[in-house]
Amino acid sequence: MPRIIRDNGLTIVLMMMFLVSIVGQWLAGWKVENENLGRHGEHLLTGWQYLGSASFISSVFENWESEFLQMSTYVVLTSILVQRGSSESRDPDKPPRDGLPEEAAKIEGSPGALQRGPLVRWLYAHSLGLTLFTLFVLSFVVHWTNSARVAAQEAEAHGETQVDLLWYLVDPQLWFESFQNWQSEFLSTAVLVVLSIFLRHQNSPESKALSAPNSQTGQE
Repeated sequence: MPRIIRDNGLTIVLMMMFLVSIVGQWLAGWKVENENLGRHGEHLLTGWQYLGSASFISSVFENWESEFLQMSTYVVLTSILVQRGSSESRDPDKPPRDGLPEEAAKIEGSPGALQRGPLVRWLYAHSLGLTLFTLFVLSFVVHWTNSARVAAQEAEAHGETQVDLLWYLVDPQLWFESFQNWQSEFLSTAVLVVLSIFLRHQNSPESKALSAPNSQTGQE
């Protein structure tokens, strides 16, 4: 097996699954969109037109938004809260793994960002959660603006008054689209946290060792 595949297999397979899934969403969504347009006697879209449509972009970022919210929330909450017995939690009976950033900077081989002053050290120490939250905000903005475009197009087609972009922020449709995804993300994460107390998956770093007792917290 080539070294690049051995060392990056997890990312490669996940990205391949992502590409297959998003192409499937595009093609299936295109068919559904044209079926709806055909029922109303409207002009059908080509595949490329649908790819750049507000409807497709909104649906994509509606899902990305919830994923990044779930991941950023999870990263932050697991640094603060614990669940005894879960492989997804730090052990409350052990000291925190990381000390102060300035102490970590003294360790040989530590990343260069830790050597660049208090602000940079703080940003680096929280960079994963901050980056994921930023991706959530960006995804939410793209979802919001394109969902508003879809609503405006539908209002125009029915001769109704179009909702202003800012007013669309309090529109139930936007929050229905968001909450229906957020709730599933938080539920699935909570289920993983609890199930990892009692269940195992051999060789997975998300699971405790097969021989680990249910009371053990963390993956070691």
